[in-house]
Amino acid sequence: MIRILVADDHAIIRDGLKQIIAFNSDMQVVGEAGDGDEVLQQLRKTPCDLLLMDLSMPGKSGIALIQQLKASYPKLVVLVLSMHQESQYAVQAIRAGASGYITKSMASQQLIEGIRKTARGGNFISAAVAEKLVQQIQQPENQLPHARLTSREFQIFQMLVEGRSVNEIADALSLSNKTVSTHKANIQQKMEIETTAGLVHYAMKHGLIEDS
Repeated sequence: MIRILVADDHAIIRDGLKQIIAFNSDMQVVGEAGDGDEVLQQLRKTPCDLLLMDLSMPGKSGIALIQQLKASYPKLVVLVLSMHQESQYAVQAIRAGASGYITKSMASQQLIEGIRKTARGGNFISAAVAEKLVQQIQQPENQLPHARLTSREFQIFQMLVEGRSVNEIADALSLSNKTVSTHKANIQQKMEIETTAGLVHYAMKHGLIEDS
């Protein structure tokens, strides 16, 4: 039996995931969480084999949460469920310790396949993600500017190009405005881009967000 903890900040998504998983006799949802703090609380009291987690939740989330979880629970399998299609997000998640990356646009059967494969010790990623991982290993000197960012910087970069203000990011990540502003300045310096508009243009050019 695969014991699963479901983490997403939207109750309707959690309910949907639980219904999909309930149709499979070899797996069971043993807990749920709406943010990173709840994930940590649940893991302390509820043994589980696999965490199915959204990449963007209030408070500690994303790459930083994956890194903390793998440090504290090295045997825990982390399977990311995200709205982001871009393979760079998946690469960041895999490098942080996740075993798989599934987008919310995938069919429910792919979700079940991903759970089973990662629970058995495998990885579940797309061919594009696998190719990008190989490229980063073979040619680290040719990394694009956004690949130079730390996990936290990439998370804040992602939120900036999605249109969130410094105040909104600070609230979402439980950081001070000053800390977020410092990260923003470091991001712009590393990427050699002076404005937020420039960051957005860069993200569109490299497929990190959709050009709407």
